[in-house]
Amino acid sequence: MSYFDAASAAPLHPVARQALTAALDEGWADPARLYQEGRRVRLLLDAAREAAAEAVGCRPDELVFTSSGTRAVHSGIAGALAGRRRTGRHLIVSAVEHSSVLHAADAHEADGGTVTQVAVDRAGAVSARAYAEALRPDTALACLQSANHEVGTVQPVAEVAEVCRAAGVPLLVDAAQSLGWGPVDGDWSLLAASAHKWGGPSGVGLLVVRKGVRFAPQGPRDERESGRAAGFENLPAIVAAAASLRAVRAEAAEEDVRLRELTERIRARVPRLVPDVEVVGDPQRRLPGIVTFSCLYVDGETLLHELDRADFSVSSGSSCTSSTLTPSHVLKAMGVLSEGNVRLSLPPGTREEDVERFLAVLPEVVAGVREKLGAPVRAGDAPVPDEQEALVVDALGRRCPIPVIELAKVFGQVPVGGTVRVLSDDEAARLDIPAWCEMRGQEYGGEEPAERGTAYLVRRVS
Repeated sequence: MSYFDAASAAPLHPVARQALTAALDEGWADPARLYQEGRRVRLLLDAAREAAAEAVGCRPDELVFTSSGTRAVHSGIAGALAGRRRTGRHLIVSAVEHSSVLHAADAHEADGGTVTQVAVDRAGAVSARAYAEALRPDTALACLQSANHEVGTVQPVAEVAEVCRAAGVPLLVDAAQSLGWGPVDGDWSLLAASAHKWGGPSGVGLLVVRKGVRFAPQGPRDERESGRAAGFENLPAIVAAAASLRAVRAEAAEEDVRLRELTERIRARVPRLVPDVEVVGDPQRRLPGIVTFSCLYVDGETLLHELDRADFSVSSGSSCTSSTLTPSHVLKAMGVLSEGNVRLSLPPGTREEDVERFLAVLPEVVAGVREKLGAPVRAGDAPVPDEQEALVVDALGRRCPIPVIELAKVFGQVPVGGTVRVLSDDEAARLDIPAWCEMRGQEYGGEEPAERGTAYLVRRVS
């Protein structure tokens, strides 16, 4: 089995396993106690904090361990907003943040605060100018991920931090995906991360609050972790997390080069091997191990099942892979296809032969899924009639990618300048039909109300 989903959870690093086993024997006592066993555990905890702080690039007393990366994000946002409540209750986030950030933003808005979402370009990147324009006199906090978890695009954190610092607004960085590859550049104020993203054990997060940042921890407090993370520390997991972070950093330079070569191979060859595919995300400013591509006329869930049967563990941002049956907010913000997405996130140590086997298997798998769905072999093969006639595609009651497939089947019958009206009541069509137009070089004419569902207008320009 080839595991290509390290962005969700990286395999446990051998150093983490060794440290975890050793700490289970030595790290069971209460580090807050003064007797011998407690003092020994306190030394282990302090050493882990110093190692993690060195990797982050902060002071040890600025860093606390939390029960998860999500908890670190939630505590960081809530504490920073509360600490600056006199300034105002305006929060800025990017449209492609991790769900933990967006959930915290939703909770803040429900509590009476205001939230601005900064848009991204088609590669998934924000601009410092957009953050500058979003700043207001009542802005209490801004949030920005260091790199996107779905498409790998690296964000301009240093530039955004500079803009925020000039305005006196703290910037919280979600560094979950990137911290294993190196420290986050820029004059940021708060940082959150999660150990299972870099090969540490699950259930350990990091929260860094720089000195001088106004911060008021929310909820019941106790004496542990500077009052910012209540509860008994999971010392064995913390030790393993810090040890593995140091280990992956030592290997990062070599693995960066190797994984970039493999992902570049995938980025270059997939569009040549599979028709109607778009590789998404920034081609240059990206993490070394992540590559995401969108396949037209493919049901993402079926595609993932077929790849699993071929012994490949991959993930997708397609709507059908979510329990909510809604399109990925990241892909929606980028304006790319929400169905048929495949994300490969290669863990350190990925073998070249496994990548080559994936590239050999993928064309047949995609073709098989398209055949089951009745997708056209090639869009535009049908003859063009002499008279221009308006075509209506009735895809009501059918989920994506079927509306897009039906559009592609008839599009070749429309002369240049002609229009197709696609009737659909699937929310994903609002994203997928414009994305199809972008990929095929056709004109999207917008949407209009229909007796049932929505009519999406597509004009043939070539």
